[in-house]
Amino acid sequence: MFTFLEHYMPQFQMHISKKEFKEIFVSKDSGGRDGELPSSSKTKNVYPPIENFWLPPSVAEKMVDAPRGGGLGSKLLQPLWFRRPSKGSLKMAMEGKHDPKEEKAVDKLREMLFLDGKLPTKFNDYHTLLRFLRMRDFDIEAAKDMFSKFIKWREDFKTDTISKDFKFEEKEEVKKCYPHGFHGVDKYGRPIYIERIGMVDLNKLLQATTLERFVKYHVSEQEKTLSIRYPSCSIHSKKHIASTTSILDVGGVGMTNFSKPARYLFTEIQKIDSNYYPETLNQLFIINAGSGFRILWKALRAFIDPRTLAKIHVLGHNFVHELREIIDPSNLPTFLGGNCVCCEFGGCLFSDKGPWNDPDTLALLQVISSADETYDNPENALLDDTQKIQALEEALEETKKKIKALEIALEDTKVILKDLTKHIEDLRS
Repeated sequence: MFTFLEHYMPQFQMHISKKEFKEIFVSKDSGGRDGELPSSSKTKNVYPPIENFWLPPSVAEKMVDAPRGGGLGSKLLQPLWFRRPSKGSLKMAMEGKHDPKEEKAVDKLREMLFLDGKLPTKFNDYHTLLRFLRMRDFDIEAAKDMFSKFIKWREDFKTDTISKDFKFEEKEEVKKCYPHGFHGVDKYGRPIYIERIGMVDLNKLLQATTLERFVKYHVSEQEKTLSIRYPSCSIHSKKHIASTTSILDVGGVGMTNFSKPARYLFTEIQKIDSNYYPETLNQLFIINAGSGFRILWKALRAFIDPRTLAKIHVLGHNFVHELREIIDPSNLPTFLGGNCVCCEFGGCLFSDKGPWNDPDTLALLQVISSADETYDNPENALLDDTQKIQALEEALEETKKKIKALEIALEDTKVILKDLTKHIEDLRS
């Protein structure tokens, strides 16, 4: 079914060297052997994990003389809150490294979006703009078009308020017939997402919810990952975390799993993830891939973006060693060769285990977020200064009134003393 397929696409090799990254040629035909990539005349760059900065030589050469954002890009368009944290601070670690060439592209994209009036303050940050640039191979015009469509989609889908307005009460029932969930972090600190596709009962799923509500639930989870899971993992690991390691258990999957409702879920969510949540992925491990899945894989890969295809590990039944290379057994459920069971939550896929549920981490995240809202947002800062000025002016007026009252009282006291002095002199005479 692969509802989260596009969002959790991996690099082919976790520790692959920069020299080993090559341009890949991929098309949407289904030729070639299972697990291999078909060929095409169109090139796509495969980048290392988003936490690391590096540009392929072909892109870097084009960007050497690329115009920087200029005054607009580097000063006016970088809001007051968009400043690098002090060296050695936690926020600096969470921000991660910036590549100078990538910053040039980000500045230029920021300028172009600003001039078109399509740069909301909420998304005017380095990492968000960089994700769209990467997805479009640093073609700034294409990235601008993609970002503009992203903003329009958020307005239409009402994404900014989905965490408050949408309640997925049927979540527990859905998980029983569609086992999935976040569970722990890999050895680098990235969140781990797991699906057991071969255990999906589509009939029960459609009794528990609707396809439209499931899609909305998926979007709400994506928003939580961007706003809470990644920042919490960054705080916990003291380095920038912006991607997910995913495991899809396809044991038992065959053509019967690719029914019309299943195809709808796959294509709808694949479209949302590819267009609106790009480049938030580290690795995808497809495990227990038997002959039934390999037949299905020929059809599935025709719908998957070429860059995505280049990032998939398709493993058979002997997958434990590969998983344990990047994930500690304490963060792997027993059904994946680990030693975690999460008994108190009714199973690992119901626990949502991770730093994003640690009270201390969440408290620190809240402090950082509050500080950003108070001091880094120019509108809030302006409002705060205006309120302070107004309060000072009111206090000054109140002080002036008190001084005036004291002056009047002093004058009255002078009159009384003068009369008293005259009365004393009269008595003496």
